[in-house]
Amino acid sequence: MRRMKSIQSKTIFFITGAFVGHNCWEQWIEYFEMRGYTCIVRPWPYKDAAVATLKDRHPDKKVASIRLGELTDYFAGLVSDLPEKPILIGHSIGGLMVQLLLQRDLAVAGVAIHPVAPKGVIAFSWSMLRSVWGPLGFFTPLEDTYMMPLKSWRYIFTNGMSGSDQAATYDKYAIPESKYVSRDGLTDAAKIDFSRPHVPLLITSGNIDHIVPAALNFANYKKYKNAGSITDYKEFKGRNHFVLGQQTWKADADYILEWLQN
Repeated sequence: MRRMKSIQSKTIFFITGAFVGHNCWEQWIEYFEMRGYTCIVRPWPYKDAAVATLKDRHPDKKVASIRLGELTDYFAGLVSDLPEKPILIGHSIGGLMVQLLLQRDLAVAGVAIHPVAPKGVIAFSWSMLRSVWGPLGFFTPLEDTYMMPLKSWRYIFTNGMSGSDQAATYDKYAIPESKYVSRDGLTDAAKIDFSRPHVPLLITSGNIDHIVPAALNFANYKKYKNAGSITDYKEFKGRNHFVLGQQTWKADADYILEWLQN
């Protein structure tokens, strides 16, 4: 890691990824609040409800209508209204949105945890191809939400965990999702200007993540070209895509905190 100037902001804005409720940040909020940060998390549009309620609404045409560009604008508006520029921490598509919001100069730093790759960033992986087929919704109505089956949750999100933990986390966190959002990751809505100057950015990955493999996160990191900007990368061992709720989550949070205070 390159040393950077102290980040003065004490506000952290968390951005949730796809397929899970915003309750996935509960432990992270407690962790950072105990260390003096003001923590904010907001649900995606049409998702301000309990996980069980969102499951019961499937297929939900309002959630199904969500597009990445509109979603990024929505979070840009929320972040812009804060009294100080925050630190952005996002997971999966939330991590991609961190990258998109940094190029709008809306934060003092960003952490993208296992982010979905921006447009044009490629790293071939059989596990990724197997994982994205359902969420992309090929040969199914785009007007309906995609509810990841437990069998897919076990492979895509929680591989390596016990069967009981996989089922428990599915019940607690998994929600229906827009197929448009996944597809929009392949469009200009997910485009990053990698040559543009930006505030410090940390990209993290996990070596057993099936849907966003470490190689893809590393390729994302290597795309950044501005020599005057700080871009760091960290691969953690034993992390799947459910990294926020694995037993190892605190070690990841410790690393991020150290990076922010370095």
